[in-house]
This record gives sequence, C-alpha cells and structure tokens, in this order.
Amino acid sequence: MNSSGEASVGAGAAVPQGAQGLLFGEDITEQDTTTGYRGPTACRAAGITYRQLDYWARTGLVEPTVRPASGSGSHRLYSFRDILVLKVVKRLLDTGVSLQQIRQAVEHLRERGVDDLAQITLMSDGASVYECTSPDEVVDLVQGGQGVFGIAVGRVWREVEGTLAELPTESLEDEDDAAASPQDELAQRRRARSAG
Repeated sequence: MNSSGEASVGAGAAVPQGAQGLLFGEDITEQDTTTGYRGPTACRAAGITYRQLDYWARTGLVEPTVRPASGSGSHRLYSFRDILVLKVVKRLLDTGVSLQQIRQAVEHLRERGVDDLAQITLMSDGASVYECTSPDEVVDLVQGGQGVFGIAVGRVWREVEGTLAELPTESLEDEDDAAASPQDELAQRRRARSAG
C-alpha cells in the first residue's frame, strides 16, 4: 500500500515469541452480517464525528455495507467490519497520513477477508502506509527507517468489539418484521387506552 503499490516488505530478523503475540496470531471471532449499527453508534465506537462519518460515506471512503442510505429519513447501518475500518482510518488520520494514502489503504483492506484483517499490522511513516503480516516484516520496516507508527488491526478489532458490546444494535430481520406490521407506537397506545 505504499506509493509504489507494494503491500509488504521482505523477511528479516526474528522477534521474540512474547512480542509476536502482541501483533499477530490473535483469535478473532466472526461477526454477524445481519446486525448493523446506526451512524451515532458507529461514530462512538470509531471515535469520529458524525460529520466525518457522513463525508466518508458520501465520498465512498467507508460506506455502510449492511444498509446504505436510501433517501431522506433512512438510516445507514454499518457492519462491525465497517466500524473497524472507520477506526483504522481515524488512527491513520491522527498520524498525519494523507487522505489519498488512506483511500489506497482502505481499498486494499476491502480486498481482504475478515480473518486476514486480524493478522495485519499497518505501519506508517506519515506519508505512506505499509501492510505487514509477520513480525519479520515489521522489524524490517522499522530497521529500514520507514515505519514510525503501527496499528495492529487485531487489537483495534477487540477495542471495537468491546465498545459495541455496550451500544445498541439493529437487526435487518427486526426491521423486516416492522415493515410487515406498520403499526406504530402511537397506534398501540390508542388501542390500549380504548380497550382499558
């Protein structure tokens, strides 16, 4: 993902086994693809503003995959993976990486499967983003004088998972049931009042 299109660097010196566990080999649980999170929840979990979320969705940087906006009054629903990418984008922005480089990094992440994401460490020198999938690649990058900031995606995954456990979710199945039964809360209250 650096400017020449390379995603990683070659092998180098070994890293002690204890350090390896901090960056790679994390067991990450699979996420439900029918559950989504509304914009405000995604913002809280990723640590971004709603204005950033809206801009990134409109410009295609990170679009909601559970349900995109479909006109005025509709709610976008973001998947767990979307929120993970939002948080990674936020961290890269905080290090001074350009939005153009971040777009390239996000495109590369989109091509990855969910299991692969947990095994990646993104390194940045403030100008380029480098993908490392082994401790040796991280060491080579740092020894080459390039990587000054690293994001272990597996660790970010767990942070997002912990934050979302405390926030509300929305299921597409619940919404389908609500659409089939168009009664709203006000109609239910009126019926209860007239029956009682």
